[in-house]
Amino acid sequence: MSRLVMKFGGTSVADLERIRRVARLVNAELEAGHQVAVVVSAMAGKTNELVAWTDGAGPAGQGIEPSDDEYDTVVASGEQVTAGLLAMVLRNMGIRAKSWLGWQIPIIADDAHGRARIDDIPPEKLAAALDDGQVAVIAGFQGVTRDGRIATLGRGGSDTSAVAIAAALKAERCDIYTDVDGVYTTDPRIESKARRLAKISFEEMLEMASLGAKVLQTRSVELAMAQKMPVRVLSSFVEPGEAPGQGTIVCDEEEIVEKRIVSGVAYSRDEAKISLFGLPDHPGVSSVIFGRLADANVNVDMIVQSHAKTQNTANMEFTVGKRDAARAVEIVRAAQSEIGFDDVAVNEDVAKVSVIGVGMRSHAGVAKSMFSALADKGVNIQVISTSEIKISVLIDAAYTELAVRALHAAYGLDQL
Repeated sequence: MSRLVMKFGGTSVADLERIRRVARLVNAELEAGHQVAVVVSAMAGKTNELVAWTDGAGPAGQGIEPSDDEYDTVVASGEQVTAGLLAMVLRNMGIRAKSWLGWQIPIIADDAHGRARIDDIPPEKLAAALDDGQVAVIAGFQGVTRDGRIATLGRGGSDTSAVAIAAALKAERCDIYTDVDGVYTTDPRIESKARRLAKISFEEMLEMASLGAKVLQTRSVELAMAQKMPVRVLSSFVEPGEAPGQGTIVCDEEEIVEKRIVSGVAYSRDEAKISLFGLPDHPGVSSVIFGRLADANVNVDMIVQSHAKTQNTANMEFTVGKRDAARAVEIVRAAQSEIGFDDVAVNEDVAKVSVIGVGMRSHAGVAKSMFSALADKGVNIQVISTSEIKISVLIDAAYTELAVRALHAAYGLDQL
């Protein structure tokens, strides 16, 4: 009998009626002959509420830092409530079910509280429960350190929990239920002609997740790719019998027979551009700038440098997330006397738009099509970055939707 891991996000378990729908979906998989483990998130909005409570619980209202183990004790409780409620509903349907917390399995994690990573999941207890005919309802987002303290896995950690548990149990697949019915060629809210993909490679999904697509959390895709664990994305807002054949399978590239040149267009408005003017044009300058930013855990994405009009000087632009923009400027200004640049400026009115596809490895002209499509719509490109399977451009935020629609049409994604 094959094993299946089903994961339900916050919107899928937002109230008791939705939890009952989840229970019916679980029962359908049992009747199909699967052993089932279920991973649940906290109810929609609950984690934010718990985080807000920790913000007011510290000395003089200063709040508890996310690195604090007591912070994890508080914010992990949302998943515990959902797991217990779902197990109760399943039992009331006559299904043998039991809730499991991270420490009971155990999901062993490091001690980086608030952003812990999973070290190990011994499968014996869970496997024995499944073999005994039980449904294991597991609180996602949480693990336990080797000294017995709760550790949470960071935002989106329930997806990571589910993939890790599926790998530990050697499951057939990990199904991620959410509020959309799969992975689309782009955001359907922007482009009505967006199409749901039947399959997408791990590499493409990883790029899409990191470039703004909100369907899956990046760490979960990284783990699925490392473990070669197929993941299916599908909607929980269906009744049993409506879901078969739906959704999108995230899998190894070799399992996709017909590889598309471009599979999707992603975008992110969570961008800020930092510009440095009059940098000394000699070795070591970039090392100082990005070393300081790295030490402060500021993630830098796109980088471009050009020669300035003044001899032996250069200008540099790079992007960071909007929430890091003020801190990045502060860090750079603190190094101004050491580096000797003239000025720094920040622009938060920008967006990143990207095209992604494994077929780009073997096809020429992808960049030409992108730049031509944007030029035809009068969209100016500020910064460009590339990898083997994606091209990203930074543009004025006002042109985001226009650019997404233009690129979606340029690569024929509305014809899939």
